[in-house]
Amino acid sequence: MVVSVKDVAKRAEVSVGTVSNVLNRPERVAPATRQRVLDAVSELGFVRNEAARALRAGRSRTIGLVVLDIANPFFTDVTRGAEAVSDEHGVIVTLCNSAEDPERERRHLDHLEEQRVQGVLLTPVLADSPRVEQLRRRGIPVVLVDRASGAGNQCSVAVDDVLGGRVAAEHLVEGGHRHIAFVGGPLSLPQVTDRLAGLRDVADKAGVRVTEVPTTALDVASGREAGALLARDVADRSPTGPTGVFCANDLLALGVLQSMTSAGLTVPADVALVGYDDIEFAAAAAVPLSSVRQPRELLGRTAAELLLDEVANPDTHRHRYVVFQPELVVRASSRASLLSGTATGAGVA
Repeated sequence: MVVSVKDVAKRAEVSVGTVSNVLNRPERVAPATRQRVLDAVSELGFVRNEAARALRAGRSRTIGLVVLDIANPFFTDVTRGAEAVSDEHGVIVTLCNSAEDPERERRHLDHLEEQRVQGVLLTPVLADSPRVEQLRRRGIPVVLVDRASGAGNQCSVAVDDVLGGRVAAEHLVEGGHRHIAFVGGPLSLPQVTDRLAGLRDVADKAGVRVTEVPTTALDVASGREAGALLARDVADRSPTGPTGVFCANDLLALGVLQSMTSAGLTVPADVALVGYDDIEFAAAAAVPLSSVRQPRELLGRTAAELLLDEVANPDTHRHRYVVFQPELVVRASSRASLLSGTATGAGVA
C-alpha cells in the first residue's frame, strides 16, 4: 500500500498543510510538532512523491548534464565535479549521453524540459544550437561546458583548446619533428577544430608539415583505425612520413598506441605520440602517454556553480565566460624525442 500525506497527517494528528511544511519548510513548524510528523513518516515508511511536488512547484530538484560521450573518462570527471557542487545544494544531476548526435541531443533536451529541470549543463554537438536559446527563452538556464559561448546571454566554462594545440605542437617541434600527423574528428566539433588550429599555427610558423587523419568519433576504436593507417607509413621508414602524432583526445591516442604496437613499432623511438585531456588511463598506458591536461573536475564544478547561482539569483546573476589554461604533461610517449629533455612550460610526469 502506498502511504500518502493524508496518512502521515492522521498518524501525527496534524493537518496536511503542516506535514507539507515539515517536508518543505521545516523552520515554520514548532520543534515538537515537527518531530511528531517525522516520527509518523518513519513509522509509516512514507516516501514523498517528487514528481507531484515538482508539478506543484513548477520545477524539480534536478539539473541536466548532457555530454558528448558518456564512455569518455573526461566526461566522467566533469560529472564528478558537477555532482559535488549539486550535492551541496540538495540537487540531483541527471546525466544524458548525446553520443555526438545532434538529434539525440535534441531529444535529451526535450526530455529534460519536460521533467522541469532547474537548468542544463551542456556540451553541445554543434557550435550553434537553436534549442539552447529556446530553453533560455522558456526560463531554463543553460551553461555550456567545455565550450566557449559566443553569446552574451549565458555562461560558459571552457579550456583554451587553441592554446592546447599550440603547446602540443611546440613540444613536438622542439623534439625535432618536421612532419606531424593530427588524428581527430569529427571536425564539426569546435574542440577538435580548435586543437587542430593551434597545431597548424605553430607548424606553419616553423615550416613543419601537418597531415590530417580524420576520424568519425573520439574513441579508442577510431584511434586504432587511424593508427593502422599511420603505421604503414612509419613502418616503411619513408623520409616524408610523420614522426610525431598529435591526437585530439587521449582515447584516440591510446588507440593509435595499440596499432603502433601491433605493427611492431615502438613509441616513441619510431613515432612520438601526444594526446589531449590527461585522463587517468593516460599515465597508466603501457607507454605512459604525454597529454595536454584539462582541469576536468574543475570544469564541472565551475559550470554547476554558475548554473545554480543563476537558478537561485535570476535577477542579480551575471553571466561569466570562464576559460582555463591547459598544461602539457610530458611522459614516455614523446620524451625520448626531445632535443633538450623537456618542453618549455611543460610538466613532467
